[in-house]
Order: sequence, then C-alpha cells, then structure tokens
Amino acid sequence: MGVAVIGASMTKFGQRDAWIRELLSQAGEECLTDAGVTPDDVEHLYVSNMSSGEFEGQTGIMNLLAHDLGVLPAYSERVDQTSSSGGAGIYEAWQSVASGASEMTLLVGAEKMTHKTTGQATDIIASITHPDEYKHGVTLPSFAGMTARHYLERFDAPRESLARVAVKNHKNGVDNPNAQFQKEITMEKALESPIIADPLRLYDFCPITDGSAALMFTTEERAAEIADEYAVVSGIGGATDTHVVHERDDPTVMGGVVESSEQAYEMAGLGPEDLDVAELHDMFTILEFLQLEGIGVAEQGTAWEMAMDGATAKDGELPINTSGGLKSKGHPLGASGVAQGVEIYEQLVGEAGPRQVEADTALACNVGGFGNCVITTIMEAAE
Repeated sequence: MGVAVIGASMTKFGQRDAWIRELLSQAGEECLTDAGVTPDDVEHLYVSNMSSGEFEGQTGIMNLLAHDLGVLPAYSERVDQTSSSGGAGIYEAWQSVASGASEMTLLVGAEKMTHKTTGQATDIIASITHPDEYKHGVTLPSFAGMTARHYLERFDAPRESLARVAVKNHKNGVDNPNAQFQKEITMEKALESPIIADPLRLYDFCPITDGSAALMFTTEERAAEIADEYAVVSGIGGATDTHVVHERDDPTVMGGVVESSEQAYEMAGLGPEDLDVAELHDMFTILEFLQLEGIGVAEQGTAWEMAMDGATAKDGELPINTSGGLKSKGHPLGASGVAQGVEIYEQLVGEAGPRQVEADTALACNVGGFGNCVITTIMEAAE
C-alpha cells in the first residue's frame, strides 16, 4: 500500500528538565493533535530510542507511552538502531502500513541525555563502536577526526570548508524555534574554537541533547480522506556497513549511505537530481560531505566545493539541513532521525515557517555509529 505522513511534532531540543516519559508523551500528544486523529485510531506504536536504560535506568518505554497516550491495545515496540534509531523507526512505521498490518501508525523518538556528565554520555555513545576498536580507545570523534584529516589532504579541501558547514547550519537553526542553538556563529569563531579531534574543533561537533519528535503514518487512501495536506513516502532503503571501520576499502565512502539511497531512489523512481531539500546526519561536519557524495549529489571528493560556493545554503541549489541539522538543532539519539522526517514533512506541506524553501521532493539520511547502519527516506508532496 502507498504510505503517507499526515502529522508531525517536535519538542524543544536542548537541556530539558523533563524525563524521557514526559518527552515522549509531549511529542506523541502533539502529533495526534496535528494529524487530527484520536488515540483509538492508532493501531501500531513505535518508539525510537537508543539508550533509555543506560541514560535513565528506564526500560519498557513503549509500554509507558501506550498507556500515557491511551492508545491501548495498540501493538507497541521499541526500535533501537543506535544513533539511526529514528530512521529505523521510520522504516518500521512505513513497513507496518505498507504491509497492511496497520492503517494508522504513530512513531515517537526520544532521548534524555543531558543529566549525565559529558564523560558519562560519551562513554554510553562510544559503546556503538566495535569492541576490538573500543578497547583501544577509539571513539566516534576520533574516527571523525581521522577521516576529516584524510579527506582534506586527499581531496585538497580547505579547512574552511568544514567551518562553512557549521556556520550554515547554525544560521539555519536561528529560524527553528525548537533547535537547541538558535544563534549564528562566525567563520572566525568556528576556526578558532578548541580542537577536539584534529583537525575537527568544537563547532564541528553536535551537542548532547534531550528531546523528542513524532510522525503519524497512514495509507495514502486514508490520508486523502482526512488530511488537506500530506506527504507520501515514495522511497526508503536501509543498509549495513562494516562494524569495524578500518575494514572498509575507502574510509571516505559511507557504503551504507550509498546502498540505502540507491534503494530509496529505485523505489521512488527518482534520482539525486530530483531532490529539492535534504536533511543529513551532521553529527560531525565531515559527515555532511560524505553523505552528499554517498547520496549521489556530488562526486567523490567534491562535496566541500558545494559548501564553499553556497550551493547547500537555504537559498542555494540544494538546501541541506534547513532545520539546523544535528549541529544546531541538537542530537537526542533516538529522536534525531524522526526529527529529520519532521523537517522534510513540514517543508513538503509548507509548514516550515521562516525555514521554508520550494520543495516537492525531499530526502532524509539517518546514520548509526560511523556509517555502520543507515536509513534513507524520500518523501514527496501529495499531488
């Protein structure tokens, strides 16, 4: 069956006093309202979350949410695919409707992280890495630093190109009332911030974040009956790359991005040239370049040129991360991929406010770990 998105919501991202149960309930309730459906209409409920047990000591959050929203006896499930849990939730929700198992599926993603120290949160996130690499002290930031150094030297890219990604996404975040950081930064500030993993500096990294986001999925037929504006999931794909990063033939190629986007394009009958806007997983600025190349928008080693000439700005040829991206919007692990879906949905139905661009076709790419698992989703505005 054709699958449509008819509602979306996103809580404020940042340092929140609310715990994960409250964050989930807020986004879920607001999504029900936005979609114009009742709790009784919901047949499947998916909760995207990476580490509620490790961060908060709270498991069974899908059961809690089903109770709090009053959607009983809907089938509920927690979806964990590390930092791509949100994208995996989109895949699960799409499958539930496309298969005919559910006519109305609610997806809510959330993470509560900021109550932990930076060291504690980093250690939880580092558990994503392969044990053989982790025991040698390898973390995601170190992977990012090594890859960025290799990319810059191999493709003769200026260090300023990475800073331009940070500056662009902070500028976009100013117009997102739910973003964690709503302030612009200068090139000078980005380039002179403290080094974290050479050559990457503080402003090349996304923050630790609390937050939640939600999407409502239904059949295209039902959407046409109950919604004035909606988006269609025309293509979706998922793929897994090597867990041990150093086993990859080329560290600058994210194989999961390449494979999942090819699947999504094939399903949608589209190509990179058809995209009007995209949300990419900029956990680190270098990942925006690797994903632009992985989804076929740029040739290998050339994505940095798009940053330098403004092609990825909101008024550029292909706006990237109009939401502010993970860099400015924040990265509450399980919620991030869902929030990407929220942004492209709002762009397609004309509800993005000051972030609005002209868009009929949009893509979201959610990455787990350092490209270990990836989900790419393409949505189109309903005709």
